[in-house]
Amino acid sequence: MVEPATSRTTAARLRNGLRPRSPRSGPEGALPEDGSAKFRELRAGDQDDSEGRLLLATLRVRIPKELWTAKFSSRHPTITIEALNRAGVSDDVSVSDYWISGQPPGVWTREISENADVVKVDCLAGVGEGSIYRINFRNPPIIYLYRKLGMPIQFPLRIQGGFIRWEVVARRLEFRAILDYARKTDPEFQVVSIRRRPLRSHLPVLTVTQHEMLTQAMEAGYFAVPRGITLTNLAKRLGRSKSSVSETIAVIEKKLLETALRPSPFVA
Repeated sequence: MVEPATSRTTAARLRNGLRPRSPRSGPEGALPEDGSAKFRELRAGDQDDSEGRLLLATLRVRIPKELWTAKFSSRHPTITIEALNRAGVSDDVSVSDYWISGQPPGVWTREISENADVVKVDCLAGVGEGSIYRINFRNPPIIYLYRKLGMPIQFPLRIQGGFIRWEVVARRLEFRAILDYARKTDPEFQVVSIRRRPLRSHLPVLTVTQHEMLTQAMEAGYFAVPRGITLTNLAKRLGRSKSSVSETIAVIEKKLLETALRPSPFVA
């Protein structure tokens, strides 16, 4: 009996350590439309209310190999790195504080500074079983995407073994843009988890001005720990008076607290 071609193909794939292709899968290495089965399932149940909900997702993506985080974490796969915040130094340079596990303060300063995209490295202090490093670096493409979408990055970002794990909180169109970026960066990226939540229960009702202020303050590092910019310097950057910025931020914080304290279970 002649063995069917499909059976021969499956057997060959198993001998080479590859999983058999699903009858509906595309070319080798291709992802299903929208990035994962999780997203397809979510999409099927969300056609009638897409604009009134946020998507809350956790992604796991291989970091582009030219970035210092990819090189360093791949070289030391047992080390955990957490990006704690980010502030803009210029249009093309950012500064972030990173907690790096496993070694006394200053051990990694020289190795990190030797990467082409790193501008400056300072070790701030030992914290727990690791140290905090303040690193100035040339912006990777994801920074420009978030800037274009007007979205704040959700911290901390967790990095290990050449992969980054980050949370995305976005409306559907913004989320699709993030997925498209992840797919181009790493065709095998994973959507680890994904949920929907009513927009009104996740975010307070901010005016356009308040939303812009919140985004700009977060990008500048005003809400970072430790704070990346003073209120005086933030006001100068925004071209507004210190008292005006202070009052607007106080109103934003009040709305955020009221929203956080209001019971609102996640919608599965």
